[in-house]
Amino acid sequence: MPNTEPISLGTSLYRALRLRCPLCGRGKLFRNWIRMPENCAHCQLKFQRGPGYYLGSVYVNYGLTAVLVTIGYFALFFSEVMSNTMQLVCLVTFCVLFPLWFFRYARALWLALDLYLDPGQLDGEPQARR
Repeated sequence: MPNTEPISLGTSLYRALRLRCPLCGRGKLFRNWIRMPENCAHCQLKFQRGPGYYLGSVYVNYGLTAVLVTIGYFALFFSEVMSNTMQLVCLVTFCVLFPLWFFRYARALWLALDLYLDPGQLDGEPQARR
């Protein structure tokens, strides 16, 4: 049974960045690079909440990638340390590799934020906000 004590946002995000359960901080969120267990091994928090639940993590991943590429583009453009072709190669490579690496962190952050913003879902079914 999950602990229903409120968890601070900082604690929840710290646990997510360590790829640990946002509720207990001990269970691993991933079995391997992509696969997640259905529940936490320690507190039994349900990770797989339903079809399409992690769609929001795609937006987190895309948003951070877009922000970093934009910052990188302007930094490279105004510093003039690379040719335009090299800038394009570097930024496209980043656009392909960074989302693959950040995939697990985006899911972990999505789960942590969802749990922080809607702790009522610990009882089983998500509850409507008042």
